Amino acid sequence: MMRIYLDMCCYNRPYDDQSQLKIALETQAKLYIQQLIQENHLALVSSYTLDYECSNIPVFSRRNAIMKFINDNARCYVGVERNEIIARKAVLIMKNGVKEKDAFHLASAIYAECEYFLSTDLRFLKYRNKTNEIKMLTPIEFIIELESDKYDE
Repeated sequence: MMRIYLDMCCYNRPYDDQSQLKIALETQAKLYIQQLIQENHLALVSSYTLDYECSNIPVFSRRNAIMKFINDNARCYVGVERNEIIARKAVLIMKNGVKEKDAFHLASAIYAECEYFLSTDLRFLKYRNKTNEIKMLTPIEFIIELESDKYDE
């Protein structure tokens, strides 16, 4: 089963201002991906970095909804006991200008052997051209790729 990792901006997308078309489309794509995860078509990977970032969301109901989804649906978890390995990889990623928290998310996804890393952070996604270890896409790009694979068969 295909493993995917969503960074925190994906989880937060449904709570953003939906009056902007791009945000509304990304929200729909993210919700569709959630449905595929819940129907066991995709394997969700989570990490201690996601736990930490989620714990800092100030809105209690949002924080709890995101954590509940992750806890109920993650098939694989990269725990803090892997911090030394993740940190070494994150340092290499940061040498390309990636922010620390983003680097830890990406390092966790690579460690868990995810095929896809999803983000709505376009600045961060510029890094995707520098890695061949994992496909980095927006939720919309992921759906397009997933759907096109269906029709290519």
